Amino acid sequence: MTGLTPQEVERYARHLVLKDIGGPGQQKLKAAKVLVIGAGGLGASAALYLAAAGVGTLGLMDDDVVSLSNLQRQVLFGTEDTGQTKTSVAVSTLTRLNPHVTINAHKGRFDENSAGLIELYDLILDGTDNFTARFAINVACHKAAKSLISGAAIGFDGQLTCFDSNKGKTACYRCLVPVLPQEGDTCESVGVIGALTGIIGSMMALEAIKIITGAGMPLFGRLMVYDGMTAQCRTLALPPDPACPVCGIQPPERSA
Repeated sequence: MTGLTPQEVERYARHLVLKDIGGPGQQKLKAAKVLVIGAGGLGASAALYLAAAGVGTLGLMDDDVVSLSNLQRQVLFGTEDTGQTKTSVAVSTLTRLNPHVTINAHKGRFDENSAGLIELYDLILDGTDNFTARFAINVACHKAAKSLISGAAIGFDGQLTCFDSNKGKTACYRCLVPVLPQEGDTCESVGVIGALTGIIGSMMALEAIKIITGAGMPLFGRLMVYDGMTAQCRTLALPPDPACPVCGIQPPERSA
């Protein structure tokens, strides 16, 4: 098959027989460049499935080291990895999983000075755990016209959506969260069930695969909310906010 080695054809056999993926879709995955920001519970699960799926270039950005308290949900790491930087361990783990994928480690925390990194990738996944980083990622993706997949999980509750806000195609993250919230509940303070981060992180990877291959209907303009306690899922419309400071059309200022 053009563009895939015999080893890759065998590795991705279950993709290749899917009518919505097939050879053309797998080659799109191989050509794609995806950046996962945050190597926590969400990013770890997403990165594993993206590497397994054959995304050609996979970037992972995080500034933290592995601790024992991570291991309840961050499945990229093992007990022997404690104290090591998450990005270095991730490169080793993901390369063992799929040596056909190029893994780029970006050690650091995403802020307004990291916008140039967005330009190197086709698609961005936000698995961070703080609103300051989420706001900065949203602005960078909007300005660079990059699609953004945003997931979140706390307690037993998760949510997931996709943004393509440049040129008004969809809402952006600031339409969903208009004002930087005060520091409230966090996974550290109230906890999070480990398997929930695996569910949302895997679904982030699924949305990425759909966007790259053109399969199905990604969550653009829609917000999926998952209640792990009751196993109930709702999908809500997420329209753009005309007054959004990032993607909205601002009304002209009135003269005095």
